[in-house]
Amino acid sequence: MDELSFDQIFSDATGNAPFPWQTALYDKFVKGDFPDAADLPTGLGKTSVVALWLIALANNPAALPRRLVYVVNRRAVVDQTTAEVEKLRANLVDKPELKPVADALRRLCAIPVPEADSPLAISALRGQFADNREWSADPARPAVIVGTVDMIGSGLLFSRYTVGFKRRPHHAAFLAQGALLVHDEAHLEPAFQRLLESLVAEQAAANDSRKLRVIALTATQRNSIVTPFTLTPQDRENEIVKKRVNAAKKLSLVEVEKVRDKIIKLAKTKKSAARAVLIFVRSVEDAEKIADALVKEKSIGKEKVATLTGTMRGEERDALVKNNAVFQRFLPSSSRNAAPVEGAVYLVATSAGEVGVNLSADDLICDLSTFESMAQRFGRVNRFGDCSDSEITVVCDQNMQTKYDEGLKKAREAKKDADKKVKKYEDENKIVVAQLCTLTLLVKLGDDASPSALSNLNAEERAAAFSPLPEMRVAAAIQFDAWAMTSIRENIAARPPVAPYLHGEAKWQPPETHLAWREEVEIIIDELRDNYPPADLLDDFPLSPRELLRDTTKRIVERLGKLAAARQTPEIKISAWLVDDYDNVEITDLAKFATDDKDKIKELENSLADKTLILPPNIGGLSSQGLFDGETGEPASDVSADSNRKRIRTDTPEIPDEDANDFRLIRVIDTQPDDDDGTENDKRYWLWLEAKNTVNTEKSSAAAAETLDAHTALTVAHARAIAAKIFPAPPVAGKIDFARCLILAAEFHDAGKNRRQWQAVIGNRDYDPTKPETIFAKSGGKMRSRNTAENYRHEFGALAEISAAGTNDLAELSAEERDLVLHLIAAHHGRARPHFPAAEIFDDKITAEDANKIAGEAPRRFARLQRRFGRWGLAWLESLLRAADYAASAGLAAAVSPTKTTERGCDGQ
Repeated sequence: MDELSFDQIFSDATGNAPFPWQTALYDKFVKGDFPDAADLPTGLGKTSVVALWLIALANNPAALPRRLVYVVNRRAVVDQTTAEVEKLRANLVDKPELKPVADALRRLCAIPVPEADSPLAISALRGQFADNREWSADPARPAVIVGTVDMIGSGLLFSRYTVGFKRRPHHAAFLAQGALLVHDEAHLEPAFQRLLESLVAEQAAANDSRKLRVIALTATQRNSIVTPFTLTPQDRENEIVKKRVNAAKKLSLVEVEKVRDKIIKLAKTKKSAARAVLIFVRSVEDAEKIADALVKEKSIGKEKVATLTGTMRGEERDALVKNNAVFQRFLPSSSRNAAPVEGAVYLVATSAGEVGVNLSADDLICDLSTFESMAQRFGRVNRFGDCSDSEITVVCDQNMQTKYDEGLKKAREAKKDADKKVKKYEDENKIVVAQLCTLTLLVKLGDDASPSALSNLNAEERAAAFSPLPEMRVAAAIQFDAWAMTSIRENIAARPPVAPYLHGEAKWQPPETHLAWREEVEIIIDELRDNYPPADLLDDFPLSPRELLRDTTKRIVERLGKLAAARQTPEIKISAWLVDDYDNVEITDLAKFATDDKDKIKELENSLADKTLILPPNIGGLSSQGLFDGETGEPASDVSADSNRKRIRTDTPEIPDEDANDFRLIRVIDTQPDDDDGTENDKRYWLWLEAKNTVNTEKSSAAAAETLDAHTALTVAHARAIAAKIFPAPPVAGKIDFARCLILAAEFHDAGKNRRQWQAVIGNRDYDPTKPETIFAKSGGKMRSRNTAENYRHEFGALAEISAAGTNDLAELSAEERDLVLHLIAAHHGRARPHFPAAEIFDDKITAEDANKIAGEAPRRFARLQRRFGRWGLAWLESLLRAADYAASAGLAAAVSPTKTTERGCDGQ
C-alpha cells in the first residue's frame, strides 16, 4: 500500500498517540532493522511492539517477518499482550479508517481471507484464540503468537508440549522461520535467552534464509554487553512519560520476626479506606493463608478478596481475570469486563501476578524478594501516575542477615570438609544473598520507589541483587539434530528433555508437574486401553492450557498422597496417566502415593518431575478456585471442550443431525465392544468432534466424504497459491525450483490412499480402483471408520506408487529437487523424520524388498536435505505442503481454481 502516516495509523489501531520511542522503533522496523534488546520502563506501552510490527509489515512487507512471536515468562497467568492483539485484530475489521492496512495485509495471504474477517491470525495463551491453529494454517498470512517460554520454547525445539509428534515440525517451522520473536521480561528467563542465541547461531551456520529474529524486551535489565534500544530524548520531555516514570510511590520498610502475620495486620488497617490493595508474597502457602485471614475478617469478607497464583487451573484462572469483580478493580477502566467492587479490595498474589498483566493498585504490601521481582511488583502500583498518595510497604525478616551469617559460620567451623560445606551453603543460599543486596538498594531509595528512582540505582549493585543465574545448559548441534528427529518417539540418549534448556537448573527452583482431569482416564481402562491407546487419544484431543495447573512436584506428591489415602480402597483401584515430553503415556496406580516412606516419596517426586499427570475427574482434589488441594471431594470438571471441539455420548456411531453441519468426527469410541447382540445400547458410543472448518488437522474425515481427485485438486490449488506468495520470482537456472517441487508434491501426496486397505479403514465399502468417484481421500457422512489399529501409511504408499510408476514429472527434476519432492510427500504427516517405523514399511503394490529399499532411503534423504536447508528450513518446506493439505481438508476456498496441474504458481507466476 502507499505508505500512510504512522502517527495516524497507530492512533486508529491502538486508541493512543505514539510516544516518541514508538515512532523511533517503527522507523527501524520498517527498514528491517530489529534491535537485539529494548529496555523500556513499565507503564509505557512496550507491548505496542506488536502494533509497530504490524504497521511496518503493511507498509513494507519485503522487510518484515510474517509472524511475530511474543513470549511471556512462564509465571504469567494473564497477559496484556493478548488483550492488545485481540483489539488490533478487531480494529482491522471494525474501523473503516484502517481498511488500507487490512487490505495490504489481506493481499499477503495465500489462503483468501473474507472481507468480514481479520487478515491477522492470532494464537493466545488462553480464551477463544488459545492454540487455535489458525496461526499455522497459512505460511504467508500475518500472525501473532503469544505464548509462555514453555510453549514457545518447546515448540522451537521440535518438542511442543500438548502437541503430538506429527505436528511438532510444523510448529517448529512456523515459530523459527520468517518470524520476529519478542522475549518479554527477558531478564527473568536468562536460560531461554541463551537458547535463542544458540538457535539463531545454528540457523546462521546453516545459511538459513528465513532465520529467526529476536528482541529481548525488558523494563529491568541485567548487565548486558548489548546496548539496548531505549527511550529517546524526546520521551524525557513528554508529559505522559514524565508522569508515569515519576509516579508517586512512597516506600517504607518494616522489619519483623513474623512476616506473614505483619502483612495480614497491615492489610487489615486498609479496610476502611476505598483502596485497591495489592499483596505480593513469594510462597503459595503464604498467599493462601493471608487470603483466608482477610476473608475471615468480618468487615472484609470473601466478596472483597481475590487470590492469584500460578498454581491455579487455567479454566478458573481465566474466569477470575475475566469476571471477578475484585480483580476488575485493579485493571484500567478500558480493560474491564465487569463492574468492579467498591470500597477496600485486596488482591493476594504470588509471582504469577508480577509479570504480563496490566495491574494498577493504589497500595502495595509485600515480602522481600530479589531486585527484578521487586521492580516488577512496584510497577503494578500507581502504574499510570494518576494517584498522588500511593504507598508501598515491604515487610522483611529482621533476622535474615543473622540467620545467614550463623549458617555460614557453622559451615566454616565444620571439622571435616569445611571448604566443601561452605561452598554448598553458599550455592544453596545465593537467593538469600540477592535478597539482602536488594534490601540494601531499597534502603538507598529512601521513600521514593518510582520507576525513575529505580533506574537511577547503580547498575552493578542492581545486577548483584538479581536472582542468581541458574546453571544453563548450552544446546549444541547434536541436541538440535536429535530434537529434529521427531518420528523417533522412543527416548534416545542424545535427545534430553527440553525443560533444563528453557529455564536452566537452580537449587532454589524446585521441579514442577502439571495436572489435568480427563474423563477418558476413568473410561478407557483394561481392554479398552488396548483398543484405544492413551497416546493416540491425546493426539486426537490434545491437552489445552485451560485444562492444566502447575505446582511444585513436591507439593503435588504430598497432596496426591492425601487424596489417594482418602479415595482408594482394596475394592477400588484408581489409575492416572503420566505423560512425558515425547507423549509416552504410563499408567500409574495412585495407591503408591499413599505412603510415609521418605525414600518412596523421593522416587515418586523424581518420576513426576517435569511431566504431566492426568487424573480421573471422579477422584476430585480440585478446589472451586482451581487449586489442587488434595481434599475437595466433589468430582473435578473435565474442561477439555471448547468452541472448536467437543465430546458427546450417543446411541449410534453417527454424528447427530444437530451437529452435522458444524462438526466432523475425529474419533468414535465404542465403550461396550464386547456387546454383540446387534442392538445399539444407551449412550454406548463416545463421539469426539471438532469444528469442520478447523485447519491444521491430521484426521482423514470431513463433513462430507471427499473423493481423492477432488481433494488432490484442491490441495494443488492451495499449493500453487502458497508458491506464488512464498516463491514469487521465476526460478534461476541451476537452482532449485521450490514452487514446482511443492506443486508436484501436492499432486502425489495422497496417491497411497488409492488402496483397498486404506479405503476399508475409512469405511468405504464401495471402493473400486477403476472408478475415481469411489476412491475417497476423506471419510464423511455415514461412512464409519474402523476402530482397529492399522499400520498402513498412505504416505509410504505414495512413495511406492511413484517408485512403481516411474513418473515422468519427477524424472525431469534434478537429484536435489527429486529428494525434496519425495521428502515432502513422506513427511506430510510427521513420518520420515528420519524414518518410518518397521511396522509401517509395506505396500501391496510392491515387494517387501522394494519396500525396504524405499524405507532405507528415507533417513538418508532426510539427512541430505537437512544439511542443505538446515533443521528449521527443512521443516519450513515440509510445512508448505502441510498447509496446502490442511486448507484443502478444511474445505477452504483456494485463491486459484482447483485444477490438476503442475504449472508454476498463480497470478501469472
